[in-house]
Amino acid sequence: MIEKNSELHLRPRFKLHFNESQQKLITKFQSNVKNTNCNYCVKVIDGHIVIDIPAEENHFWSPQLHIEIEQVKENKSIVKGLFGPKPQVWIFFMFIHFVMAIAFIGFSIMAYVKRTLKSDYKMALIITFVLPILWIVMYFLGRLGKKRGHQQMDELHGFMMETLNKKV
Repeated sequence: MIEKNSELHLRPRFKLHFNESQQKLITKFQSNVKNTNCNYCVKVIDGHIVIDIPAEENHFWSPQLHIEIEQVKENKSIVKGLFGPKPQVWIFFMFIHFVMAIAFIGFSIMAYVKRTLKSDYKMALIITFVLPILWIVMYFLGRLGKKRGHQQMDELHGFMMETLNKKV
C-alpha cells in the first residue's frame, strides 16, 4: 500500500508497508550496491538509504531519494521515502528564503520608521512589495526544477521498487 502526500509539495513523500523485516529490506539494497550493473549511487547507513542519480546524468535539478526503513513488528516494516533536491540545492534555496524574509521584515520596519519620521520611504516600500513577488518566483523555480527532475524521480522510484520486490 502506497500513501502519498499532496502533489503540492516540492519534496514528495510516501510510505510503503512490507511484510518483511527491516534487516531483510536493508540487505536487498546492500546487495544492489555490490552489484556491478547498478548505475545508481546508493549509500546505506543503518535504517537510512540515500539513492542518487548516476554522475553522468546528474544536473543541478537532479533529485535524490532518501529512504528510511522502520521495523513495526517482527516481519512487518514501513518504508518511508522522501524525494528532494540534493542537500546543497535545498540549503541554498532555504538560505535565499531566509535572507528574503529578513529583508522583508527589515524593509517593512524601515518604511514604517521613515514614514513616521516624514522622510522619503518610497524605495523601502517598493522593496517591501517586490520581495513577496520574488518569493513567488522562487516557489515557481522550485516547481520548475521538480518538473525537470520528474523523469529521474520516476527512475529512482522504479529502482527502489525493483530492489524492494527482489527475492533474496
